[in-house]
Amino acid sequence: MTVYRLVHAGEPPAVRFGPSCRVPESAAEGFLRRAQADGQSETG
Repeated sequence: MTVYRLVHAGEPPAVRFGPSCRVPESAAEGFLRRAQADGQSETG
C-alpha cells in the first residue's frame, strides 16, 4: 500500500498543509516499526 493511500485511510496521523499532507517523523517511524514487527514490510 502506498503512503498516499495509508494517509487517506487514516493509518498514520497526518496534517493537511495546502495540497499536500505532512506525516510527523515520529508517526512514520512508529508505523514502519510496527509494520516490520508484523512482517508487513513490502520492501525486499
